[in-house]
Amino acid sequence: MVILRILTTDDWPLWRDLRIAALTDAPHAFKARLADWHHGGEERWRARLHLPGAHHVAALLDGPDGTPVGLADGVPGADGVRELRAVWVGPQARGRGVADRLIEEVERWARASGGTTLRLAVIPGNEPALALYRRHGFTALAEPGEPLADGVTRELVMAKPLR
Repeated sequence: MVILRILTTDDWPLWRDLRIAALTDAPHAFKARLADWHHGGEERWRARLHLPGAHHVAALLDGPDGTPVGLADGVPGADGVRELRAVWVGPQARGRGVADRLIEEVERWARASGGTTLRLAVIPGNEPALALYRRHGFTALAEPGEPLADGVTRELVMAKPLR
């Protein structure tokens, strides 16, 4: 059984642990690096969860006090755009629909908060993530994403209209 938990700033230790696990398990899947998060301590972790209007979700296996196995963030943008960020599911929970549940929860939040489009950026070549996002109705946009660490490769921007 998977439970989704909406995180508040008081949940910063859980979010920190999940984010560190994600960046350790799949550094190739994120623009941010683990080393980027070793500065600032508790205040920096709390600040990430304190983004106005944002929606942070953790997935827990086996009930509300269960094992943390996934996370996703929803962040508001301008003109009805909402962003899906930091989607990750731990190896022990992959293949159980956890990523689907996380994306669906952020999409629910995006609609409820007045969003008209849900966007994301993904590292090119991350085929499992691309397949997941396509399955959820996201399509690639022509606009270039942010540059990656190599200074040449750019994130792939995808979007989904929210009707």
